[in-house]
Amino acid sequence: MVPGEESILTNLRRGALEYCVLASLRGGASYGRDIARQLTEDGVLAGGEGTLYPLLARLRKSGMVETRWQESTSGPPRRYYTVTPDGERALDVFVRAWEPFRTAVDTTVGKGT
Repeated sequence: MVPGEESILTNLRRGALEYCVLASLRGGASYGRDIARQLTEDGVLAGGEGTLYPLLARLRKSGMVETRWQESTSGPPRRYYTVTPDGERALDVFVRAWEPFRTAVDTTVGKGT
């Protein structure tokens, strides 16, 4: 059976999404809904918010992000996420590994066209 596009995207996201979250936090603290909006707007990086919040919890438990609660003028307090130095280092390692990996995939896939 040939996998469908959604199955392929799920497998690709599995390895890269946490680093995309860390990269999105490099610009400063953000709360979950903003992170979700940013990563789901194209429908490619994340399929929806359902996968994001468990991922944020894992990143927090592993020390890659820190959280703080902040009062909101338009509702309940919001949990803001910030990348930690450990998260920055992990993202740097990922970027160094990703660039040659991406190039190899692009080269290999491009050979068939």
